[in-house]
Amino acid sequence: MMLGERKQILIADDEVNLRRVLSLQLQGDGYEVHAVGDGQAAVEMLRENHIDCLITDLRMPQLDGLGVLKHCAEHHPDLPVILITAHGTVDTAVEALRHGAFDYITKPFDMSEIRSVVAKALRTGDVRAREVQLEGLDQGRYRIIGASQMMREIYAILEKVADTTATVLITGESGTGKELIARALHDNSSRKGQSFIRVNCGAIPRDLMEAELFGYERGAFTGAVTSKPGRFELASNGTLFLDEIAEIPIDMQVKLLRAIQEGEIDRVGGIKPLTVDVRLIAATNRDLKKEIAAGRFREDLYYRLNVVPIHLPPLRERRTDIPLLVDHFLAIHATRFKKPASHFSPDARECLVAYAWPGNIRELENVIERCVLLSDGDLIEVHNLPVEVRGAATGAAPATPDDDDSAGDDAAAAGGLKEQVREATAKLEKELIVKALAQTTNNVTQAARLLKISRKSLQIKMKELGLREVNG
Repeated sequence: MMLGERKQILIADDEVNLRRVLSLQLQGDGYEVHAVGDGQAAVEMLRENHIDCLITDLRMPQLDGLGVLKHCAEHHPDLPVILITAHGTVDTAVEALRHGAFDYITKPFDMSEIRSVVAKALRTGDVRAREVQLEGLDQGRYRIIGASQMMREIYAILEKVADTTATVLITGESGTGKELIARALHDNSSRKGQSFIRVNCGAIPRDLMEAELFGYERGAFTGAVTSKPGRFELASNGTLFLDEIAEIPIDMQVKLLRAIQEGEIDRVGGIKPLTVDVRLIAATNRDLKKEIAAGRFREDLYYRLNVVPIHLPPLRERRTDIPLLVDHFLAIHATRFKKPASHFSPDARECLVAYAWPGNIRELENVIERCVLLSDGDLIEVHNLPVEVRGAATGAAPATPDDDDSAGDDAAAAGGLKEQVREATAKLEKELIVKALAQTTNNVTQAARLLKISRKSLQIKMKELGLREVNG
């Protein structure tokens, strides 16, 4: 098993039986589950473990669910938090979502509902672009890094349309920062104090799309044991960001168009329309005109969304911004890993600027994070870069350290592919664990959190690899 393979879920609820039932169910689904009885214990658990999803009750001793949400918003902003409440009102839901909840579920709930929400939260966490934010640059008002001409043109559009109700369509490749633009539009509008509701349309099963967007009434379908408002309703008076808009099924696009044009929605199983006041922002990494030609996207919806188009260029088209991003990520991860300020050699920087970055800003940050974690000193050289990045400056095919070893092919053939992969995996895991332990002065708890696995998993892995536990 590779490091971090099993997703880790934390349950915080003062009802012992509920904790036990949820733990058994989610463990049966293949997750690694931690369970605590109050909000303060949840905060402590988050400090010591990497958690992929948090399920927390609203009413708890020590620290309630909203208090846990506020802590997560400040210290774990990328962690999806699911709120469980027996007091399920729209006001409670809006308050929870405003403080960063991914979703909420009302008691009593169907077990299939919470399993679905957990799976959706984890999918969203996997595909969500990590935001790039920094105050104090030329356009610090928008917390976006970039001083290239292309980015300056985008800042000019933001200046004009942020504080309006105009619908905005953001396009660009994955990892270019589309959500950051959406948040900049919201944060610089008169709706700033209201809800910003994000929906990743690609993470929602097609048969649940209507209920997710428009809500449902009790008894509308199997498992609907209580009424629940949809995202349009929760975003009323605020901003609704529909990411990956091209993933919405064609039959749902008609209902979405009506909601945008008339400001009215119908809950699934409802008998009367509800009025909503929503500023809509949509985003996609697809060419919607091609989707229209293929019959997968409605032309009338496209023109309704494309009132103000904003196209985010890929990183390879704004290379002058790469050094700014590199310095930013270096500072972040040097602090995170408690290392002295790192810097790249001139040749390494040349490789970073020359590389095409198909994964854009997200890929760049991952490379910087890896370099900071694995580097032995404060200088990061070309050989510390991934092989695909190393060859960028010269245009050469990626080389490996063993390219000049003529015995390599014979060894691979003799050992078998599976055995070679197993040995390479073990070697990489051991290297990462040793680095993490050295970085944390052999503190197993902190090293596990750094590696995004549980302390128990790390201890098992250390035993497998023959690493002795010194501290922790």
